[in-house]
Amino acid sequence: MTPASSRPPDAREEAGDRRPLRTRHEQQEDRGMSPQTRRTGRTGRPPRLSQEAILTAAQRILDEEGPEHLSMRRLAQELSSTAMALYHHVRDKDELLLLLLERHAQRFPRLRLPAEPRDRLIAASQALHDILAECPWIVEVLASDDLMAVSALWIVENMIDAGIECGLSPEEAVYAYRVIWYYTAGELTIRVNRERHHAGLERPPHRDKAFAALTPEEFPRLAALAGQWDEITTRDTHHEGLVAIVDGLLSRTGAARKAT
Repeated sequence: MTPASSRPPDAREEAGDRRPLRTRHEQQEDRGMSPQTRRTGRTGRPPRLSQEAILTAAQRILDEEGPEHLSMRRLAQELSSTAMALYHHVRDKDELLLLLLERHAQRFPRLRLPAEPRDRLIAASQALHDILAECPWIVEVLASDDLMAVSALWIVENMIDAGIECGLSPEEAVYAYRVIWYYTAGELTIRVNRERHHAGLERPPHRDKAFAALTPEEFPRLAALAGQWDEITTRDTHHEGLVAIVDGLLSRTGAARKAT
């Protein structure tokens, strides 16, 4: 017997398995896996990623940073994921925004509006303002005149229908809706930007310096109002302005039709 034959048999030999021992590298190749594949770690979408998680993270970015900072790359960073992984759940940024618009609109049940058309136009217009005021980023998204939440179109339908019942033509009713929308979007945009800007100011507003330089001889009205300007212009007068606009639209458009 040679020295080699004195080596005790391994477990495989005792079991009658005479195949040569395989290295780890060879075993990985047998399973269709390279050593590099094993070192890369987990691949594919993280199991916690879902459309709901994506929408929640996107809403957080919109609320805290504003719509200008929302991108698929930024969203992926927020979720510790990759932009490509997000596309398994949302097609692109537009679809993401549409889903967010729908989710927000569905939070607000349809209101029971007044039967009288003028009052209904005012009430529907106020509902539009209130829904947008809850989520100011929506104004910037809707301002593109492209994206629209179907769940909120009942407001537009009632505004146009009320305008027609007030005596406007369909075209005039659409014009009235657009004027009210511009007023609403402008009021909210200015309010949000003003609050955001002034919250970060570490100095008096430049406006105060400009008003302080006014002379009563050249600017008698503004100089007299300078001390009240901030208090007057920060009042919530949206509803009063809305009523004035609605009454102006109804009276002006009707008078113009009679004149022709």
